[in-house]
Amino acid sequence: MKPAIKAFVFDVYGTLFDVHSVTAACEKQFPGLGVQISQAWRKKQIEYLFLRQLMERYRPFDQVTREALRFTVKEHQENLSDLQEQQLIEEYHRLTPFNEVEDVLKALSGNQLIILSNGTSDMLASLIKRANFTSYFTSILSVDKIKQYKPVPASYNLVLEDVDAAPEEVLFMSSNGWDITGAKSFGFQTAWINRSGLPKEELGFTPDIIYSDLTGMLEWNN
Repeated sequence: MKPAIKAFVFDVYGTLFDVHSVTAACEKQFPGLGVQISQAWRKKQIEYLFLRQLMERYRPFDQVTREALRFTVKEHQENLSDLQEQQLIEEYHRLTPFNEVEDVLKALSGNQLIILSNGTSDMLASLIKRANFTSYFTSILSVDKIKQYKPVPASYNLVLEDVDAAPEEVLFMSSNGWDITGAKSFGFQTAWINRSGLPKEELGFTPDIIYSDLTGMLEWNN
């Protein structure tokens, strides 16, 4: 029997919204390189989060995203104008939600639905509003409040500061294996939304359950 869940907590980037929906915009700016730049941009974005956390040199997610883009374009031996940079950064404010997301959120209506993201409050509000998801969520939590990125324990503790629940009464969902590892280490129930069919992380923490998209986690609905 699955434990009773008091709060359903969602990661955003890669979980609710497709970070690679920027590919078309990347292709428009850099013909023939759209896929490569989109993939390398995301990889460098995550790498910079981790490096800044280790160095204790926090910067908001929008700035990290911009810095990762600049590196990525240089890595591909291209030039990035100020206009191109701004246009591509703006794509992160209008990422495309995955197809099943709205139906899942509707099905979970009446539960406490929470967002916990490395994104800034402004970035998250813009995304959620544009997708017409605002009414589904009771809280939108950004690590910008504590200036520490997931997967540090303090980031997940933001959820417990927001809701009256024990860690095991929280179901945390993310498409990012490193995020699931952090949440499981913290004590949350975890559902890994493994959209890319990746192997489990070798970090000593196993997701409670794995789904290919968010639809599967509706079996946790009380």
